[in-house]
Amino acid sequence: MSSMISRRDVLHVAGAAAIATQARPILGANDRVNVAVVGIGGRGTGHVNELLKLDCHMAALCDVNQAAQERAVAIVQKAKGHQPKVYSDMRRLFEDKSVDAVSIATPNHWHSLATIWACQAGKDVYVEKPVSHNIFESRQMTAAARKYNRIVQAGTQSRSTAHKIAAMKLLHDGAIGKIYMAKGLCYKRRPTIGRKPDTATPPGVDWNFFLGPAPMRAFNENRFKYNWHWFWDTGNGDIGNQGVHEMDIALWGLNRSTMPKNVVSTGGKMVYDDDQETPNTQIATFDCDGVELVFEVRGLISPEEGPLKARGANIVGNIFYGSDGYLAVDGAGFWAYKGEKRELLAEGKPERGDTAPHMDNFLKAVRSRKREDLNAEVAVNALASNYVHLANISYRLGRKLNWDAQKQRFAGDSQADAMMTRNYRAPYIVPEKV
Repeated sequence: MSSMISRRDVLHVAGAAAIATQARPILGANDRVNVAVVGIGGRGTGHVNELLKLDCHMAALCDVNQAAQERAVAIVQKAKGHQPKVYSDMRRLFEDKSVDAVSIATPNHWHSLATIWACQAGKDVYVEKPVSHNIFESRQMTAAARKYNRIVQAGTQSRSTAHKIAAMKLLHDGAIGKIYMAKGLCYKRRPTIGRKPDTATPPGVDWNFFLGPAPMRAFNENRFKYNWHWFWDTGNGDIGNQGVHEMDIALWGLNRSTMPKNVVSTGGKMVYDDDQETPNTQIATFDCDGVELVFEVRGLISPEEGPLKARGANIVGNIFYGSDGYLAVDGAGFWAYKGEKRELLAEGKPERGDTAPHMDNFLKAVRSRKREDLNAEVAVNALASNYVHLANISYRLGRKLNWDAQKQRFAGDSQADAMMTRNYRAPYIVPEKV
């Protein structure tokens, strides 16, 4: 099936979607939710496995890669004994009225448009982080969630992780006094991706649809599967990959719900001579009205850990600095220290996995129809994603940027403003009006 459609088709789909939204029945508290997963690579396979454990029905799967489709179907058949519907084009999936909700695990550059299309078609959405590829997309997908009254959860599962919730409560209750700085650390080891030549597209892969909103390029293995993270067309570097989790936690701990006054981000592609475009070393500093947020990315060997725990080659987490002490939190737990002698005030350990509780929270909100029940409603991660985008724009332009809160754009900087969106490739265009 061709992945290209005309403008007339786009308008037809949008109109039909609006009708479908109005006609959809409301699920009751005990109704089975029919779910589909869009994008079934590494993270998407994780979505399939977690959803199969929860109170829902795996109705359909969608991917541009036939091999990925076949692997996911086999997982569902082995676990549940039934054959889900299979789609190569997510638009056809969104037309399927038997599907109530979709879980989106595509590359970053598809997150917003896929969410908007799904909302227009009356689907509730669980979408991986970062929810957007740029600031414009954050606004549009949030607007779509509101317009079509959809339940949209971001895949920042820390918001449903018990020990992290407890750590944030300690901060908000003043356990370490007045917080003056939050630091996010993403020291995640990333070996070189090397250099690879352009080749013919592998059989069974719809490369045109994979690129979607991004510019057309020849197929290259380094731009496919996981390594798409390291190219600006499709990814946002590690600050927008692993790092957006810690960015969200930093904002959560700071009780921050607005953009910063300014940002400056420096770094570079260190050590390796390879195809990667995004930095493997990056530092971003945000002025949040007298409170500082510092974020560090390092894909190379990073021995220092401070109060965080090294897990293998990775040190990933957050440190909050207060007038009376400090608190460190990561996937292994949290540790709060107080006073000049750094006496242990409190600590917590993980109780269970994080993705399943987060998806379960989403399914419960799908039934209740209350977006307030979501632990990570789309607008929450739109903010964390936007901090990532601010850092990357500053890094790419090589200068400090000031944000105009009233106009919701950069202060007197048309070049930075232009990087709030992208030139979309028709027909994969994030619309001005959702």
